Amino acid sequence: MPAPLTDLSRLCIHTITTKPWSLGECIDNYTAAGVPAITVWRQALAPQGAKESGRMLRESGLRVTSLCRGGFFPADSQAKRQEAIDDNLRAIEEAAEIGAPLIVLVCGADPAKPLAESRREIADGIVAVADAAKAAGVRLGIEPLHPMYADTRSAVNTMGQANDMAERIAHSHVGVTADVYHLWWDPSLEAEIRRCGSAGKLFSFHVCDWRFPVRDILNDRGLMGDGCIDVPRIRGWAEESGFDGDIEVEIFSDKYWSLDQGEWLSKIKAAYLKYT
Repeated sequence: MPAPLTDLSRLCIHTITTKPWSLGECIDNYTAAGVPAITVWRQALAPQGAKESGRMLRESGLRVTSLCRGGFFPADSQAKRQEAIDDNLRAIEEAAEIGAPLIVLVCGADPAKPLAESRREIADGIVAVADAAKAAGVRLGIEPLHPMYADTRSAVNTMGQANDMAERIAHSHVGVTADVYHLWWDPSLEAEIRRCGSAGKLFSFHVCDWRFPVRDILNDRGLMGDGCIDVPRIRGWAEESGFDGDIEVEIFSDKYWSLDQGEWLSKIKAAYLKYT
């Protein structure tokens, strides 16, 4: 097991985790609570735009870990696939504007097609935007999602598939994002994290917990310690493979969004130190 976390120096919180707060409220409350890093979801940029968001973030002193999210490449027509590519190019511009060094890719799937075809369209889409990402100084993290999302959210469902895709694309700015919620069940997870990390391709690491029973497949994630994921063990595998980046708390939860968000932020900090 890895050494326990003793401070908040690597803690990053996603704006979606405190969804009721605006970007400005996230910035103010994270900084006041001693949280050093933030991952920004694109909807949090919309009210004031990427340029103003970038100014706010720079003045806050927060470290911007990544922008969520790009992807959703598969579609039922070439025109729609091009729309997805264009949207990802806009996301790259937004990431550069706010100082985010990484975009997390939720890759998408077309339920009318075999998964293999969706995976091909995902790879083609990433290739189409990878050089623009490199020119902007932005990396792209392929995030495998739990198989329960394989119908429409992502045809990439294991670390092995994400590693294979990143290796085939073979681009300096394309790697993998690991989220314990999606991957904890996989018997090959340790080997695939080590494979990814040793190649320098583990770009980011997300934590939360798997509640039981799950009441909603999207909006019932648990805080670390709420469920059955051995988060410290998985963190240990990542760190032993060379990962030393931010540890990102990404939690979709109707339960926790209904709380006073200041109290919720305090719970996140405590669970990060005790159960991560």
